[in-house]
Amino acid sequence: MKSKALGLKPLFVVALAAACAGASAADHEVSIEKYAFSPVELRVRAGDTVTWVNNEKRVSHSVLFIGRSEESERFFPGERWSRAFPEAGRYEYRCGPHPEMLGVVIVED
Repeated sequence: MKSKALGLKPLFVVALAAACAGASAADHEVSIEKYAFSPVELRVRAGDTVTWVNNEKRVSHSVLFIGRSEESERFFPGERWSRAFPEAGRYEYRCGPHPEMLGVVIVED
């Protein structure tokens, strides 16, 4: 019986660690309104997710990460797009169709 309990202990520790890691991730939101991202600069922790919400009345937007060859699909008023940030770094972005719209996500460990 003792060996059985010891066999489950490492599995429990791994499951607990995974649950704790998942619980620490947070969700953040960037609003798009009047051809601007708000907040312009967002600081998050590695593992967090950022959701961009299009609050315009008639215009579609996208999120294009500068120097990373990654762009969201265009999303229309009332729609949203999310991305997880698993690694620390500085993620500068702009709107694909409106390059004057700029923002940055700073991911910290």
